[in-house]
Amino acid sequence: ACPLNLAPTASTTAALALGDAIAVALMRARGFTQDEFALSHPGGALGRRLLTLVRDVMRSGADAPRISTTATLTDALLEMSRGRMGMTAVVDGNQTVKGVFTDGDLRRAIEKGRDLRRTAITDIMTPDPRTIGPDRLAAEAVEIMERVKVNQLLIVDDEHKLLGALNIHDLFRGKVV
Repeated sequence: ACPLNLAPTASTTAALALGDAIAVALMRARGFTQDEFALSHPGGALGRRLLTLVRDVMRSGADAPRISTTATLTDALLEMSRGRMGMTAVVDGNQTVKGVFTDGDLRRAIEKGRDLRRTAITDIMTPDPRTIGPDRLAAEAVEIMERVKVNQLLIVDDEHKLLGALNIHDLFRGKVV
């Protein structure tokens, strides 16, 4: 392709294609897995997707908004504003998740003409919210969020006790998405 027939053009492309073919053949022969690739390239996008756990990107402790089942809608709004996640978990005295209250729940309550000062949170929360465990892959959290069209997940242990919360923006910051 070089008009002077001096610079290699097609030969460099052919060498790249041959190198790729050899690499793929060796990967198949050796049974090289995605997990091995991720371990070899932990800083890359695939490595982050296959190695980042929910616990690595979730908000925990005081950073995970929560209110008790005895709270009012006003209490929930204050906690949502403090937590800056567009939601708050609703937990009982043992920190067991009973529901979630989101900005969508707020809009629906306003549309129904609810009294914001007197409405109990348990009357308008979403019971049995989507949850995930802390040792699951963050990529699984992304898949759940996309499938059920939510922006947040609550992080729970095996007994359904609240450990933290995860927002889609946390996944962007962790470069999982």
